[in-house]
Amino acid sequence: MMKNKILAFMLCITISFSICGCVNQHPDKEKMQTKDTVENDNASTKAAVEAAREKVEKLGRNPRIIATSPATADICDKLNIELAGVCSSTVSTIPSRYKNVKKIGTAMSPDMEIVSSVQPDWILSPSSLQSDLQPKYEAVDTDWAFLNLKSVQGMYQSIKELGIIFGREIEADKLVNDFVSFYKKYKSENENKSKPKVLILMGLPGSYIIATPNSYVGNLVELAGGENVYSDTKQEFLTVNTEDMKKKEPDIILCAAHAMPEQVIKMFNDDFKKNDIWKHFSAVKEGKVFDLSYDKFGMSATFKYKEALAELKQDFERR
Repeated sequence: MMKNKILAFMLCITISFSICGCVNQHPDKEKMQTKDTVENDNASTKAAVEAAREKVEKLGRNPRIIATSPATADICDKLNIELAGVCSSTVSTIPSRYKNVKKIGTAMSPDMEIVSSVQPDWILSPSSLQSDLQPKYEAVDTDWAFLNLKSVQGMYQSIKELGIIFGREIEADKLVNDFVSFYKKYKSENENKSKPKVLILMGLPGSYIIATPNSYVGNLVELAGGENVYSDTKQEFLTVNTEDMKKKEPDIILCAAHAMPEQVIKMFNDDFKKNDIWKHFSAVKEGKVFDLSYDKFGMSATFKYKEALAELKQDFERR
């Protein structure tokens, strides 16, 4: 039992931080990572993934897998992995192949009694929920992996690793190669364009949260060629007052709603009209405030990143 937990913990940490592997988290910032660090990360990643692959192989059958979020379910679908349990969601669509699969609750709050009854061999969840969910998983006799879905590149690194673990390397390689080809072309088409200074608002009026480059939405902005005005931090999100935001003088303000999107966007728009502080922002005065579509700009990386980048490109070109 303890051995299982050690392996599971090792793997979840590896997948969460293995973005220095075949797909780099920041394609334009490779110089920030030393060769030794990359090599060490690769060595530990390969060891953990190989150990997990061998464990799955020793089962002698298809592993019973639970995907606890829409994003992890989408990845399993693309990798042609059957599930024994899947999350439910009122705001995201779960792949149709899993419509008759046992529902285990929402991504934020899986029902652990149902999870246990499924008798999973593996539980797959986004790393953003690791601190909340890992203690719950430790009470279940299973292995787990928290996937790095904080960036498009992290998602594809996780896909590559899951392909190895669950014998879906052909499917994984095809997906990774598609991303690499797409981004190489996308970057060449946009590399000479000016970089707008971007402020990404989340949360609610009165308690705004800022998304940094370490978040999925922030990662998309960077991929699209934007410069996040709050880039000097290791955190995903910051709580900042409007006075500090004003000092950053963003060219563009993006509003992203991660819960009750329609209601929250309306609240954003009302606040921009009624709150006097916003009248002093150049982006507001020039009409450079844009609402982001929830289905493309959620909390976790998804395969809709191409549509998301197209939307950002359109917003950036309105300057």
